[in-house]
Amino acid sequence: MAGVSSCMKYSMFIFNFLFWVCGSVILGVSVWIRVSKDVQQELDIDSSLFAGVDLLIAVGSIIMVLGFLGCCGAIKESRCMLLLFFIGLLLILILQVTGGILGAVYRSQIEASLNKTLLASVNSLQSSTEESKVFQENFQKFERMNECCGLLNGPADWGKNFNAASGSNKVCACEPEDRPTDLCTTFQGRYVYKTPCGEVIVKYLKDHLLIIMGIAFGLAVIEILGLGFSMSLYCQIQRK
Repeated sequence: MAGVSSCMKYSMFIFNFLFWVCGSVILGVSVWIRVSKDVQQELDIDSSLFAGVDLLIAVGSIIMVLGFLGCCGAIKESRCMLLLFFIGLLLILILQVTGGILGAVYRSQIEASLNKTLLASVNSLQSSTEESKVFQENFQKFERMNECCGLLNGPADWGKNFNAASGSNKVCACEPEDRPTDLCTTFQGRYVYKTPCGEVIVKYLKDHLLIIMGIAFGLAVIEILGLGFSMSLYCQIQRK
């Protein structure tokens, strides 16, 4: 009877051990951010970003479980654990492919959802509540950093808050002598940035879409290799 390849066995163990360590780090940091008020204040994380942190907690947990199954399955030559690892990895690969297909098919709905989110943020720019004021201060920093104004309709998105000042900074203030002439326009008697920040956000997402696709493709290749190694090891143990 053929034996189990030591090279494949220990390569599988080392790979999944690193996989498990990465999952542990992601889970630990995510939980720390989620429960620590000091960290949330230092990183300027509000409740609107908790969904992303919760997603990282779920991702870290899944990676930890899969890494554990891969490690123990390889070192103990457990067909049950290797099979569970294979099934878990296969499900993740199927979800990735399904997500990519759905993203391509429902692209218009995704864009509509993004516009809906931007519209809700416009309402926050025009509001006078304390929570909205915190959002407005942070958004003004974003405007100055990206040299844009408003979200969908430029300075008009600020409504009555357009003439409100945050410290020494005026909303959307643009100094044309220090910047290209096509960067600024006039609104209510003063110079403001011409480009709506919604366009900046959409451009950023489109520019980084290729990077996201590259990462997804790289992960898919790693997952396929993991599937091949785990099934090969499973078959070798079965023939042993």
